[in-house]
Parts: sequence; structure tokens; C-alpha cells
Amino acid sequence: MAKTIDFEPKYITFDCYGTLTDFSGMTSLTREIYGDRLEGEELERFIALFSGYRFDECLGPYKPYREVLVNAVRRTCVRTGVEFAEGEAEKFYLAVPTWGPHPDVPEGLRRLAKKYKLVILSNASDDQIMQNVEKLGAPFHAVFTAQQTKAYKPLMHGFEYMFQKLGCEPNECLHVSASVKYDILTAEAMGIKHKVLVNRKGSSDTPRPGRDCYEVKDIGELASMLGL
Repeated sequence: MAKTIDFEPKYITFDCYGTLTDFSGMTSLTREIYGDRLEGEELERFIALFSGYRFDECLGPYKPYREVLVNAVRRTCVRTGVEFAEGEAEKFYLAVPTWGPHPDVPEGLRRLAKKYKLVILSNASDDQIMQNVEKLGAPFHAVFTAQQTKAYKPLMHGFEYMFQKLGCEPNECLHVSASVKYDILTAEAMGIKHKVLVNRKGSSDTPRPGRDCYEVKDIGELASMLGL
């Protein structure tokens, strides 16, 4: 018997980068920029540290997303003994709006949009996000960014801002993300009872869905679980 979600959300809220937009370009670009100076385990360590520092940069007071990425590159270079060049670091920021969706996303979102209001809460800047959203192939009721909320996930303020702007309670939303540490744990703490973890192959998160956290392989499966 196919799995179903026995819940009718007022809104389906999504993380964008990594969940809808294919964020593997971050790793690919790291290999492209630093592959001539690092190789093997050293390059893999750089990639892992860069991911960790991006997360750490999101935990403090708000700063523009460009600074999040540039600071994360700078700190990674210091740790690994690689010469830092701000121009190289800025390439990551400039690349983000060019990345498109995971292959399953456009059709899955179109199915969901036939019945539900779709919303994005993203660790993005305003000058980036709509270029990514336009590539997703479905209409969104609202798109909220860290630049608007003045906080990055996993901090709670972005979720609070979203609930206020939507005029809804946490338990009226179904939140969807491929990241446990950026989204799912905070959504749980905020009182979003129904959550969906998209188990993207190669995700840095280990999927451990808890109570009322459904696990799907892609957005199409989510649509099917909601009867679409």
C-alpha cells in the first residue's frame, strides 16, 4: 500500500537550495577552482570544511549572503593553508542564481500547485532567489529570503517572519526540506508538526525522520503521498 500524508496543509513551505534547486554546483565549483592546488583527501577536506563554515556563518548576526560565502571560503583557506583570493570566493555567490532545479522538481511542483499554496523560505538574497525560482517551473504564493527576515536558517526568526506574513500557525504548514540541520530540526522546534525530508542522493545530512516527519525520494513522491 502506498504511503499517504493524512493532513491537509494551508501552505506547503519549502527550503529552496538543495531541496528544489540543485546545490551540487557548490561542490563542483569548489573542485573547479581549487582542484589545481588540492587533490585527493586534501580537496575533500576543503569541501567538507567549506560546507561546515557556510553553516557556521549562518548562526551569527545577519550579514549579506555574499559575506556568508566569502567568509566561509576565507576561513576554509586559512584552515587548509590555501591562498585566499576574494575574486575566487565571489564566484560562488555569482554562480548560485544560475543553478536550476533537480530533475524531479518542476513536474512535482506543478502537481502540488494544482491544489496547494506553495511558499519558499530560503537562505538567499533578494537579488538571487527569483532567478532560481523562475527555473522551478511552478507558481509560488510567496517567497521569503534571509535578506527579508534578517536571519538565516537554522535560526528560528525566519520561520517566525514567515508565519506572521502568511497569517498562519506552524501546525497549518507542511514544511519540506532536504536538510535536517538547516530546516527539519528547527521546524520541529517551531511547532511544525508535519514535515517532509527529501532524501537527496549525496546529501550531507543523514536522514533520520522523527515522528510526523515523512521521508520521500523526490517531489513527485510527495505529490503522490498527498493524492496528486
